[in-house]
Amino acid sequence: MYHCTLNYIYNLFCTYYSSSSSSCVSSPFISLSLTEATPLVVAQPYKIINLQLKRRIIARHRPRSVAKHPRNWDASTKTSYNDNCFARLAINYLSQSLQSTAGMRSGKEGYEGLVEAATMASRRFNSIQQKGVVIDTLKAALPAPLLLLIKKTVPPSKFSRELFPAFTTIFFAWLIGPCQVKESEVEGRKEKNVVYVPKCRFLEETNCVGMCTNLCKMPSQSFIKDSLGMPITMVPNFEDMSCEMKFGVEPPPQSLDPAFTQPCYKQCKAIKRNHNCGS
Repeated sequence: MYHCTLNYIYNLFCTYYSSSSSSCVSSPFISLSLTEATPLVVAQPYKIINLQLKRRIIARHRPRSVAKHPRNWDASTKTSYNDNCFARLAINYLSQSLQSTAGMRSGKEGYEGLVEAATMASRRFNSIQQKGVVIDTLKAALPAPLLLLIKKTVPPSKFSRELFPAFTTIFFAWLIGPCQVKESEVEGRKEKNVVYVPKCRFLEETNCVGMCTNLCKMPSQSFIKDSLGMPITMVPNFEDMSCEMKFGVEPPPQSLDPAFTQPCYKQCKAIKRNHNCGS
């Protein structure tokens, strides 16, 4: 039964990718005798599945928010996004959760609605209250049993410090923009524990340092540490709007955090409306 199941799955892979592959190797799970007699033949299909099929499956089914940059793109150029169905669903869900928690309503949909809700929260609440609103929003949006399960089954380790960044780049590009995993040194050795965001979508859309620190950086650091057991430091670069999310690294005290010494942008919407952005 076990070998029949594997053979069936393998054949599905072959059928699914037959349009892009010239040929498909015969399944190694057809018979036990073949497996025992020709181990070298068995190993070959695994190489194909491990590398080619795995990458294609992730590329086809990951939730994508495709960012389109002009040919001569730089940090000052406005990024245009083409959100797929999953991204739009996730954006609207988070936006509705934030509006419900903060007790307000936005008339817009999509990422504009999320930004408008965040902007209203930044005007209505002080910096400490903003952090609390976002944490309550994330708790309401994500099932508590799932968070507890992750916290118990994936304790801080090299594996989890590399798992969280990989998960973030695949499933949260709709929120922060296109991103990639980078290496850094942890306890004297190299690990792929950093998510690098070349241009943060939230910071670009809000154009406000205070909203970045109070509605994203600080609540995210606290929520991920308390709910998932993973320390994280988020290091925004307000010059080019990039950001690094360093998993497994404790954040500095707010009084020593360079992010809180940065004045807000001249184009800050809160400042233009005579509101204190809280930066």
